[in-house]
Amino acid sequence: MSDGEFVYKFPSDDLRIGTQLVVYPSQTAFFVKGGEIFDSFTSGTYTITSENVPLLNKVINIPFGNESPFKAEVWFVNQISKLDMPWGTPHPILLEDPKYRIIVPVRSNGQYGLRIKEPRLFLESLIGNMSVFTADKINQYFKGRLIQALNSLLARQIVKSNVSILDINTDLIPMSAECESQLNDIMGKYGIEIKEFSIMSINVPENDDSVIKLKEAKAMMARLNITGRDVYQMERSFDVLEKAASNEGAGGQMIGMGVGLGAGVSAGNTMAQVSSQMINTNPNPTPPPLNLEKQYYIHIDGTQIGGQTIASMQSLIQQGKISGETPVWTTGMANWVRLKEVPELCTLLSNIVPPPMNL
Repeated sequence: MSDGEFVYKFPSDDLRIGTQLVVYPSQTAFFVKGGEIFDSFTSGTYTITSENVPLLNKVINIPFGNESPFKAEVWFVNQISKLDMPWGTPHPILLEDPKYRIIVPVRSNGQYGLRIKEPRLFLESLIGNMSVFTADKINQYFKGRLIQALNSLLARQIVKSNVSILDINTDLIPMSAECESQLNDIMGKYGIEIKEFSIMSINVPENDDSVIKLKEAKAMMARLNITGRDVYQMERSFDVLEKAASNEGAGGQMIGMGVGLGAGVSAGNTMAQVSSQMINTNPNPTPPPLNLEKQYYIHIDGTQIGGQTIASMQSLIQQGKISGETPVWTTGMANWVRLKEVPELCTLLSNIVPPPMNL
């Protein structure tokens, strides 16, 4: 058997009493007749007699004596482990970040090993009349099933870890072990064992709008944790004053130039309020709540667009860019559905205001 072959059928079924059968370590040989598996042999060298193939002998009455011919197939099953099987998610999985509640597209990849744990069950389940069955053939047979299972497993493991997707790569080892256990429950019914399953990376597209929002939320939370709520609010107040001073309107000019007693008093009052807030703030500050408004994905002209709120979709409907037939998806949905089928969105269709008539 060559490297990567799990099953090999001896090319001839013309056998004789007295023939030597050689079974190498990590192999099991089976005598097969009419598609039914009979006697099996583990590693060793055997001289075939009617006595050591008793099950087959009952079916075809192998005559005693040397050189007596009989018809039977010999199949060899390789039980050595093949550990370099790659896997990857062909399409992004839409997942809600457990920490920041933002839906992002996630991809993952890694590798795993295969071993035929129960050779008789494997032959009965998969082989049929194929003379060779390779690791690539197993991968081809189970690729769809494995990816489907992995999509579900990864989603559950990410939610279970309660770690942001941006930090999830620190938990790959326990996640890999859990996925291996659950994949073995699936593959075990075919006599196949998954070994050394590993998730090498879980990643997100850097230029996706939802990923940018996720990074911004993480950066804001980190800044709050470092500086505290009071300092953060003071910095935001300074930002507001700076932006107002840079405006080109009259109010901006007054603040920017410091013209007039009223402007000075107003700015002073603002600063005093900020200082007062800092002095009288709760000694155990908590960060402000994040914006938890539900976000949707929409599908327009073959493009998937995320980060849509009810307000933004109402604007797109009024602009004629989306309609009740537009596919939408959000966390909790099993599949994409039409916008008009979502209760909280279908009411947007009745709020469409016609453009004014040109009189």
